[in-house]
Amino acid sequence: MFIVCGEALYDVFAEHDTATGIAFDGRIGGSPYNVAMGLARLGQPVGFLGGIGSGFAGQRLLRSLADEGIDTTCVARIDAPTTLSLVGLDASGVPSYAFYGHGAADRLLRPEHLAAVPASARAFHFGSYAMVVQPVAATQRALVERECRRSLISYDPNLRLNVEPDVSVWRETLDWMTPRSHLLKLSDEDLDLLYPGMAAEAYAAGALAAGATLVVLTLGGEGALAFHRAGQVEVDPVAVKVVDSVGAGDTFQAALLTWLAEHGRLSAAGVAGLDLPAISAALAFAAKAAAITCGRRGADLPRRAELV
Repeated sequence: MFIVCGEALYDVFAEHDTATGIAFDGRIGGSPYNVAMGLARLGQPVGFLGGIGSGFAGQRLLRSLADEGIDTTCVARIDAPTTLSLVGLDASGVPSYAFYGHGAADRLLRPEHLAAVPASARAFHFGSYAMVVQPVAATQRALVERECRRSLISYDPNLRLNVEPDVSVWRETLDWMTPRSHLLKLSDEDLDLLYPGMAAEAYAAGALAAGATLVVLTLGGEGALAFHRAGQVEVDPVAVKVVDSVGAGDTFQAALLTWLAEHGRLSAAGVAGLDLPAISAALAFAAKAAAITCGRRGADLPRRAELV
């Protein structure tokens, strides 16, 4: 079983003014939630590890996990609010964001909650702001330390500066995770925020030297690059009429992990033993999955039958 660790929340969109205020549309999201959903839709057994509030909003998150076929054994029900990310548009259509997460349940995962992680789990994915806000960040680091020598560790920093604006915090977390990660994936936008002006090749060389096994850099509409001790691979983007790119990176991540699982490579040794044709095939599979998501509105990740 995969265990995806992190946050599930609501992206709340301001729809229109009403006579007495504003109409809002709350949609379930969060990068780790999306990765877990992507794995489930691609036919992989997956559980979610995170704090979810005990109120009605948290109950809806919990029901959504179950509806997607995501195991909720590791979910910690916590008597705290649910994180909201409010999204509004100005007169020119430019979005603005207001984030409400201080004291919310997704930040309150503590070491005692790790007892619920099944002993059979051997693949863990971490990412986004739950790795940089406390106390959940310390809890997840404890899990990484516990598992990195016996399980596959996947990490996508997925910066959210509206949550933690200090880039140095994200950079320190990435530096800490790099030698403990077997699959390290980040976007070119995140790389530019973390290390402005650094070439992908230079960053990847440093990450591999630090101990990462496979480094993948997504380039949006330009495809993706992968770096491994076997060499470098580049994959072209899949042609698609883009509706939006929401959830594309999470789809790519879920599909990469699915390819590893389907090809018997879901282990530290399996990733280390990849050759260039295998890496190219994995990236092509992930790019195709991400293109499907880009062709649809919102984070509507594909199911396995769509990837033939």
